[in-house]
Amino acid sequence: MTAPPLASPNVLILGGGFAGLYAAMALGGTRARVTLVDRRNHHLFQPMLYQVATAALSPSDIASPIRSILRKQLNIEVVLDEALTVDVNKKSVRLSDGSDISYDYLICATGARHSYFGHPEWEALAPGLKDVDDALEIKRRVLLAFERAERQTDAVRRQAELTFVVVGGGPTGVEVAGALAEIRRYALLRDFRHIDSREATVILLEGSSRILSSYPESLSARAKATLRGLGVDVREQTLVTSIDEEAVYAAGWRIPTRTVVWAAGNEVNPIVQSLGAPLDRQGRVIVNAECTIPDHPEVFVLGDAAAFTQENRLLPGVSPVAIQQGKYAARMVLYDIKGKTRFPFRYRDKGQLAVIGRGRAVADIRNLHFSGFLAWVIWVFVHIFFLIGFRNRVIVLIEWGWSYLTYQRGARVITGEGRYLRPESVAAKQ
Repeated sequence: MTAPPLASPNVLILGGGFAGLYAAMALGGTRARVTLVDRRNHHLFQPMLYQVATAALSPSDIASPIRSILRKQLNIEVVLDEALTVDVNKKSVRLSDGSDISYDYLICATGARHSYFGHPEWEALAPGLKDVDDALEIKRRVLLAFERAERQTDAVRRQAELTFVVVGGGPTGVEVAGALAEIRRYALLRDFRHIDSREATVILLEGSSRILSSYPESLSARAKATLRGLGVDVREQTLVTSIDEEAVYAAGWRIPTRTVVWAAGNEVNPIVQSLGAPLDRQGRVIVNAECTIPDHPEVFVLGDAAAFTQENRLLPGVSPVAIQQGKYAARMVLYDIKGKTRFPFRYRDKGQLAVIGRGRAVADIRNLHFSGFLAWVIWVFVHIFFLIGFRNRVIVLIEWGWSYLTYQRGARVITGEGRYLRPESVAAKQ
């Protein structure tokens, strides 16, 4: 089903992530009048967000202002606001300031946040990793844990301060756990006088039977072995049942800890519920072959917000999928303008990569499954290539080179009190 052709349609894009930004860039310089709405002024390269959380990079190294990226595209307007609801019948979107924006085409790429599976109270105790604020909060907690341990005279409480629990064994959890292991093993080794940073414990908890479950079993096993070689305690089939200020409870165990990182599960932005389209169990919009919703070919839903099935397989919520969908949606809008017939979206799987530490990674690239230094080199160049902006590419390459040669991490400044303040009662016990 093809939307009626319009000579100069209004295209409204919700979200400046991978799907939304690449859709906007593909529509730049065309006859379409484009408005991109995002509640943040920057595009964030999320695959490297864990490096901000573990003090390897600064936020500005992996984020770029959306206005700056699109400044040469005169047919694109950027609005800093949050979209709340969509009226598909009136073809309008309500913003948080009370205003409405009408559209001829809507590209909904609002992304997802971490899900706590019915326990929202855990968020204050175990921040997830989806935006810059999350990353800075995690970095603050990690570095402060070492600072508190340095002054802690009680051995039991000191060990609790030096225990870091990562919940979720997907790529993010694996990358965070590997980076934390390297911080305690190398970066902080000579910085303290009363503690040995190597005594810190990193525990990775995964509820399913293996970490990196979307990867081939052989790579999951290699990743597990690599993490254990770094000193990470990997516990699979271990579901978290409770979290409080002093411990994580999982599979009948009580793990004393003050620092928990959440990397398990996602939930979609609630705005998609207003589309009136069918949703899957995770709240994602079930889209058709054109990435649109039933009876509304002018409404595209992309990226983490969409449940798209190809060859009986649900596409994962990763950046390559979002990028290809964003380019596809823009192309279909241009097809409508030209009166051409649309074609179904098809994802070209270029593989997946997960880094585990310095010079260590696993790669699943089509029929090739390998790990080690070569996989890490490929990971480095792929991520440098997809970074937005020449400056960011150069700076990140320099930072990585310095870190590789010196084992140091150059963004270890502790700033702010954080969004999740520890209760006074807990602080008083230390």
